[in-house]
Amino acid sequence: MRSWKNAAALVNRIPPEILALIPDFIDTFKRDQSVVALTHVCRAWREVFTSRSTLWTCLDYSSTDKTRVYLERSKSSPLALSLCRNDTLSPRDPLFQITPQAIGRLKSLSLLGTPRNLEDITTQLSLPAPLLEVVTIEGGRWRREDPDSVIAPTLFNGDLSSLDELRLQRVVTKLHWRNMTNLTTLTLVDVPVATSDLLDFFRSAPHLREVEIHHATLAYGARPGQLVSLAYLKRMEIFGDRSSVLLDHLLVPVGAWLMTCVNLLATPTGAPPKFLNNLKNLRNFATIELRPSSEDTSYPYMEFSGPNGKVKMILVTPRPDETCLLLESLALFNTSEVEQLDIDCGDSPPSGPPYQALLPMGNLHTLTLTDCDTPHFFIHALDPTMSPSGVMACPRLEKLVVDHKETLDIKSFIRMAAARVSRGVKLKFVRICSSWFVTTMYPEHDVSELKKHVFRVECSNSGGSDEED
Repeated sequence: MRSWKNAAALVNRIPPEILALIPDFIDTFKRDQSVVALTHVCRAWREVFTSRSTLWTCLDYSSTDKTRVYLERSKSSPLALSLCRNDTLSPRDPLFQITPQAIGRLKSLSLLGTPRNLEDITTQLSLPAPLLEVVTIEGGRWRREDPDSVIAPTLFNGDLSSLDELRLQRVVTKLHWRNMTNLTTLTLVDVPVATSDLLDFFRSAPHLREVEIHHATLAYGARPGQLVSLAYLKRMEIFGDRSSVLLDHLLVPVGAWLMTCVNLLATPTGAPPKFLNNLKNLRNFATIELRPSSEDTSYPYMEFSGPNGKVKMILVTPRPDETCLLLESLALFNTSEVEQLDIDCGDSPPSGPPYQALLPMGNLHTLTLTDCDTPHFFIHALDPTMSPSGVMACPRLEKLVVDHKETLDIKSFIRMAAARVSRGVKLKFVRICSSWFVTTMYPEHDVSELKKHVFRVECSNSGGSDEED
């Protein structure tokens, strides 16, 4: 009993300003329940925690009494409102009873509604919210026969000028808000929107830095030749039907990072989409990668970024024509400064490799081939004696890494390396790896012969490696 009293006496000595910090160390998902429990410890603790207004700013409108208490204790602090409504709203819902008192102090809104109530909810949130910075609204069809989830155009009186971040998912809206000068982040997921409406929205949000548009059906409607500049853009992801329609009307600044789907194989002539011409300012890449995507799609991905950044061309199905087309697509960009090229699951055509794209890479120093169906075609491209014009591809190449599932013919490496030495260029490092274990994969005399033409050679398989300098 004495020890308990001593412990209580020590706790009571904690300064109120220190005691009030206890909720800051509670898990976010349990903070609401834990803070209420803290107010029931004793009268002194209740006064400490109820007087800290920032502890009572997270509203869920689950009950009228609770919401009124939180609004009273939060005083004038900015509020975070999280609503999840799956059922039909009634006139007695706290949302209709208390909302006008809270909207003026809203700093963030997270809303999950159904097609039956989402428009009613957003209509109720019609008063101005001058402090609002973050909005997340998610709708959805719980049944196939449900209508689309609609956002009321009167949301916050149509004024979201204070907004910094906007995320919309599975809703219908025309993005009619204007004067979005503070908006820096926009995310649209499963949102059907007209291209013209989206361009108008971009014009009203000149300081956008991050844009994600996933599975959004972009309808036609923009005027031909219409261009919108996103001068502050740092990162953009666009996936969905006719995504290139939008990119035809955007000016992407130097240094921005862009990821999108490009169906290069669907064009009748094999010509790339015209929006790539708008990305000519993204040049002087340091790294280019070609690799397969885990997405279940039938066309390549292409990723771009600015100076000293990288381009990723992601090959989904490694057919010979796709490898050829992706390599030729490199010619759309200035590849003179490219230092690294990774080709993953590339399949070379048997009639002759399309290596024109490799020839301008005067600064390429690292070439990595992973699980290529016929990597020897790529090796032959580096052999100056195999070039019809006698031009040496990638004259500054220093490092070659080939990772293959089956045994490789090391003699093709020897011929290529010897031919380059005869032209005055010697590779610094060659690594040949097979993921299948073969006891006598690389004969020792072949490895010794390759080492005569390369400064460092490493041959390995799943059972180990043979590395020498």
